[in-house]
Amino acid sequence: MPPLSNSNNNLRSKVAFSSGAAKDCNSRPISLVLQPSYQSIIARVLRRCYLPVMAIQGKTKLVAIVDDDDLMRSALQGLLKAVGLPAQAFVSAEEFLESGQQHHTSCLIADIRMPGMSGLELQAKLNAEHCRIPTIFITAHGDTKMRMQALRAGAVEFMAKPFDDEVLLENVRAALES
Repeated sequence: MPPLSNSNNNLRSKVAFSSGAAKDCNSRPISLVLQPSYQSIIARVLRRCYLPVMAIQGKTKLVAIVDDDDLMRSALQGLLKAVGLPAQAFVSAEEFLESGQQHHTSCLIADIRMPGMSGLELQAKLNAEHCRIPTIFITAHGDTKMRMQALRAGAVEFMAKPFDDEVLLENVRAALES
């Protein structure tokens, strides 16, 4: 992402883009303003693009996040909230399964390597129970073999950390539309 300017420690500084004026999903010029959290920046740009997903079939589309990293869970939940997508976060695969939310989840974002049940084991358990949820895996420890295993079992994407927020949101949108 291009550098952000922050004059006089003002949290409402303008965002500078080296590639020219920012545009929304309909190619309209927009101005971005930095708020106390990065989610507010993303919300200004992406809210117009992603909110229509919510009305695709007239019902709420829950995105479940399963990651043992507190900061990652919080950041993902904030990102999804910023663009108007309801999300529920879980510290483990076991907690997700015990919640019963797998039956109400339209998209699952899961880490691969977690204590207890891994993301791949969670995917296998859901598949065995005929609970097919479009799944996006995120990992800092993936390899080609792991990626192929996840995709062959039905994952819609396998992303390496750190990843681009906009790419993740596009994958979530596509999963919610499927």
